[in-house]
Amino acid sequence: MPSRTAPAPSARARSRSAAAPSIAPATRSSKGKLIAGHLLEAAANDVEFADGSFVVAGTDRRVSFAEVARAAYVPHNFPLETLEPGLQETAVYDPPSFAFSNGAHVCELEIDPQTGRIEIVGFWGVDDVGTVINPMIVEGQIHGGLALGLGQALFERCAYDGGGQLLAGSFMDYAVARADDLPLFITECDESQPCTHNPLGAKGCGEAGSIGAPAAVVSAALDALAGLGVTDLEMPLTPEQIWRRIGETGEGGARLERA
Repeated sequence: MPSRTAPAPSARARSRSAAAPSIAPATRSSKGKLIAGHLLEAAANDVEFADGSFVVAGTDRRVSFAEVARAAYVPHNFPLETLEPGLQETAVYDPPSFAFSNGAHVCELEIDPQTGRIEIVGFWGVDDVGTVINPMIVEGQIHGGLALGLGQALFERCAYDGGGQLLAGSFMDYAVARADDLPLFITECDESQPCTHNPLGAKGCGEAGSIGAPAAVVSAALDALAGLGVTDLEMPLTPEQIWRRIGETGEGGARLERA
């Protein structure tokens, strides 16, 4: 009984859009220009920073930021009499507005009408996180968020007794998604709309998967059970809950098997 959902949009804003841009002014710091000026044998006031390099204004003489950093921390050719080794700088960035990421997630799942067990067949996600700084880290964050979101949708539940005592106080009682519960995620990032009010154009991706995945999974389950008249489900979508909801429809199990 496969089912697909319509894309589930979400919006997220993470510290990347606010903290990371503060690094950019530091790369253009006075200390960086002083070191570059020493390497280029030019006055620091004549040195400019552009496209990842320090350049002597009006010339083609340049030195990369990596070379300046190397000289700062391996000071074989360094003005030790006037500068301390290192490239530490402090910069403050106050963003004029918030950054909102967007995404569309689609889930395909199957439900066993005899047991209520849900199997995630496939999951696709496209996320607008602005400028991607490190593709490997972004992909890992999105996949990790998807695992968290699927766990929230299918397994994770904080249960309390009548006296308010937490009954799921350890991983012996609190279920989390395991590798064999997860599908092969197919994801990509749309960088066509960078953030307009920070220097890097980044928006953030830390919660992309964990926000989009639960909505996509629950929507898919509701779509699969729509023929039985089921219009709402509570997370987590445990097999017991799904089995009971199917049972409440009378011949639901048989009808689903024929679907």
